[in-house]
Amino acid sequence: MSTQQMGTAGPNTSRMTGWVGWIAFAAIMMLMTGTFNVISGLAAVFNDEVFVAGPETIVLLDLTAWGWVHIFLGLAVAGTGLALMSGQMWARVVAVGLVMLNMVTQLLLLPAYPWWAVIILAVDTVVLWAIIVHGDEAKAL
Repeated sequence: MSTQQMGTAGPNTSRMTGWVGWIAFAAIMMLMTGTFNVISGLAAVFNDEVFVAGPETIVLLDLTAWGWVHIFLGLAVAGTGLALMSGQMWARVVAVGLVMLNMVTQLLLLPAYPWWAVIILAVDTVVLWAIIVHGDEAKAL
């Protein structure tokens, strides 16, 4: 009797553990973070007074340009979150890169909007952990 017939997982089969929920959590949080980025980006584009920004706070771009960066990055993060939910391997790789890029943009936005940036950084840290540690279970969703 082979190991497949006895009910044990072979080397090429994926098995679902209790940790698979972390991937669902990461995907949902990416959807939320992406949506929040789009909302804050729209606020920066259409109403610059929402953010407290002095001349030295935004490092590379003016506040309106940062708004567009957050809109496009937010759409990419949310879209990748949807793909991650469907268990796509490419989504895991892209998600790690996009979440790290989002963390960098939040660090640069930190002086202008500190509490929001810290919250998003904390969420992104947990999302990165879930994708990196438990990403191979995403196919079980």
